[in-house]
Amino acid sequence: MTNRAALTDSSPLSLLAKVPRITALFWVIKVLSTGMGETFSDFLVMHLPPLLAVGGGLLAFVVSLVAQFRTSRYHVWTYWTAVVMVAIFGTMVADIVDFVVGIPLGISTVMFLLLLAGVLALWYRAERTLDVHTINTRRREGFYWTTVMVTFALGTIAGDFTAATLHLGFLLSSALFAVAITVPALAWRWARLNAVLAFWAAYVVTRPLGASLTDWLASDHNDGLNLGTGWITLASAVPMIVLIAVLARRDAAVPEIIAAGPRTPETALES
Repeated sequence: MTNRAALTDSSPLSLLAKVPRITALFWVIKVLSTGMGETFSDFLVMHLPPLLAVGGGLLAFVVSLVAQFRTSRYHVWTYWTAVVMVAIFGTMVADIVDFVVGIPLGISTVMFLLLLAGVLALWYRAERTLDVHTINTRRREGFYWTTVMVTFALGTIAGDFTAATLHLGFLLSSALFAVAITVPALAWRWARLNAVLAFWAAYVVTRPLGASLTDWLASDHNDGLNLGTGWITLASAVPMIVLIAVLARRDAAVPEIIAAGPRTPETALES
């Protein structure tokens, strides 16, 4: 585990870090992005020919990641645009596995769990760290975004698994994942769970939490409020964009927020 004093303001990583500092605002935006990605993906598939919707999602996903990889350091709008595109396309990938390929949700959940474990194992074997605040090389950035993509697909499938296969419905699934996301933080604080493991565990749960909540709001009266995917997408996107703008303004007004160097996992979880 990274020592609190190991990274200081003079750390060269401060000029190269490609991900944001992990604060409470990060988690709020992350949950909003997952919910918005879920309903916007459904909206596109329902209102466009499926091939056009998936093809457009793939194109936007690739373009956003190319833009992210071309930057030399963390840029607020570039990073969060990539996250949103991953959320949208990750939902499409999960839906293809479920509805097109026809793999049962329980099996696909296990498959993506194993895939995530494999990606993290390869990342750790190559870099000897999974700390997101050390994303300062192209290879680490590649591992990071591969992991993010798998977590989004896994979270989508896991949310559908609890709602449909386990018959919990979207509302109870939302409550389940709301409780689940507190477990890593509490385990880190009270049981000394490894901070990096706690981060990734919470990161995975943000996806089914946000997706289950927006699915409940958008879906029909049999299992939701039937508010519609378009309106719920908008209701998620507006506060998300406002909060990203707050981050951008804060970083522009106080550039040392970026230049001060990355946090350790311990301080990140304290925020």
